[in-house]
Amino acid sequence: MSPPKVPQIFNRKASSAKWARARARQADVNSASYLYDAIAEDIADRLGFMRFDAKNALIVGDVTGGLGASTSAHLGDFDEETPGAFEEYDLIAHVLGLGTVNDLPGALIHARNGLKEGGLFVAAFPGAGSLPVLRQIALEADGERPAARMHPLVDSRAGTALLERAGFTRKVVDSFPLKVRFSSLSQLMSDLRDHGLTRSLTSPVPPLTHDWIGRAEAAFDGLREDDGKVTETFEILVLTGWR
Repeated sequence: MSPPKVPQIFNRKASSAKWARARARQADVNSASYLYDAIAEDIADRLGFMRFDAKNALIVGDVTGGLGASTSAHLGDFDEETPGAFEEYDLIAHVLGLGTVNDLPGALIHARNGLKEGGLFVAAFPGAGSLPVLRQIALEADGERPAARMHPLVDSRAGTALLERAGFTRKVVDSFPLKVRFSSLSQLMSDLRDHGLTRSLTSPVPPLTHDWIGRAEAAFDGLREDDGKVTETFEILVLTGWR
């Protein structure tokens, strides 16, 4: 019996292109990197708290280089859904991108297989509860015909089940909010591009027309606080498991 076909929610070619553009944008000193920075800092703090010193680490997606690595890989170049090295690493850490792979259960299994006995896996990415403001704005701009402009997000319960399914032990799934204030919708969209968090779904959607942008900006204006800014939330989901 052939294995079940994995639904192709994300277009891998489009995903690779957006991650490459995000890396290129990081060369600009004015680009946003707060999600990369916050996730790298959080993972480093966890490793420090556990006094975990990896001799051979694979770090995927750490564009700031804050975590250090024996082996590093770029999001979009590294194929999480294909089996890799077996029992090679003490630590595998994945920064920002694991929430946008088609076969997340398979990716976690491959990650576990890549760890030595007693090895540690950590992944952090925007989870359920992220970008509520942008979702509201998109719905208002779409009007009576809402489009699937944003992909579904993993929550803590699903994260725990996925780690268990992949065979990890001592599983921990938690999250932390990162609130960012924006003076304009265009700045919010620019920051998403800087972080590679723009759309890469396979399903087509209506284009962002001039009228759509106008309605979206009006919706954004309606959410401004006393100082004229709007607060958006990124809920960073962190998956941790041991082999």
